Amino acid sequence: MSYLELYLNKSPQIISPNEQGEPSAIVFGVPFDSTHSYKPGTGFGPDAIRNAFNNIEIFNPEIGIDLESVNIEDLGNTEQTVDVNEMTIVVNKLASELCKKNKLLIVLGGEHSLTLGTYTGFPESTGYVVFDAHYDLRDGYAGSALSHAAYLRRIVERRGAENILHVGARSFVKEELAFLREHHIKTISDSEIRKGMGPKLIRDALSVFERTYVSFDLDVLDPAFAPGVGNPEAVGLTSRELFDMVYAMNGHKISCADIVELNPLYDNGATASLAAKLMSTMIAMNIN
Repeated sequence: MSYLELYLNKSPQIISPNEQGEPSAIVFGVPFDSTHSYKPGTGFGPDAIRNAFNNIEIFNPEIGIDLESVNIEDLGNTEQTVDVNEMTIVVNKLASELCKKNKLLIVLGGEHSLTLGTYTGFPESTGYVVFDAHYDLRDGYAGSALSHAAYLRRIVERRGAENILHVGARSFVKEELAFLREHHIKTISDSEIRKGMGPKLIRDALSVFERTYVSFDLDVLDPAFAPGVGNPEAVGLTSRELFDMVYAMNGHKISCADIVELNPLYDNGATASLAAKLMSTMIAMNIN
């Protein structure tokens, strides 16, 4: 039996512009929100992103791609659970199966803990680029070693740090900084981005990877642009700075993109719309 039949609820909500032919992208959601450390509610994120996607314009003038002619397959959400270990195992099995289809995979969160499961479902040579206000390198948080604040440490412990690039951190503790330096994790700092260096540094980093997994924690953005997140942090990236770096990925093989930490309970619609724009842009770049 396919894991898709076993673990997904088969209730897609994205209105695919074109249901003919092979899908250009495959989507599933992970409505998980059990290790939150500030504002609960990210479990509602996947459906909020879908709703926004169904209501934004999907022609991309930057790269001249219109998604009206594209088949996007939405597999629905994973079944509800409050067990982070169970969730991680489930999404790992799903990602392992779906990566074999060689289609762009979009995973909608939910909290960032899901990425431990999805990224490790891809081959070890896969590059990992994460945009996040936090390093998420704690040894554990609130008694959980699989917390959203510790997921990246678990990835490094399992796979090493050679293929990891962290972008935009501005809030962390000494424990995380020590781990980052010990394992020589590559970063693009908030100050480098403000100086306009982000796009070139992204292009340089991706050039060594045959395929890349990209993770967007929406709290990398300043709350002025993305108020609806689980852990908002002041003095963050502008939406233009983020998208300049996203467009710098055009032409590279992106195997998967996850979009996490949207919290609709604190959103005015701007964060969901931005998340939907990220999703449509990643799909458009995959076609170009």
